[in-house]
Amino acid sequence: MAIAEALTGPAVIGETAGVVWKVLAAKGPLSLTKLTKECEAPKDLVLQAVGWLAREDKLVFEEGRTKTIGLKDC
Repeated sequence: MAIAEALTGPAVIGETAGVVWKVLAAKGPLSLTKLTKECEAPKDLVLQAVGWLAREDKLVFEEGRTKTIGLKDC
């Protein structure tokens, strides 16, 4: 397995998805820039985690003056 694959494998993306979930639960909807800063992770990894959560239908995307990502009401 290549180093790049190991750094962005399913386990790392899944762990980052957990961090994204916790940040959004604590802070509410955020822009991608603020979410990335709060997660303290590389932007590409946060995007992969957001994709993971979106695929599981856990997120809501809102467009206004700025685009935000938030948790869907469960």
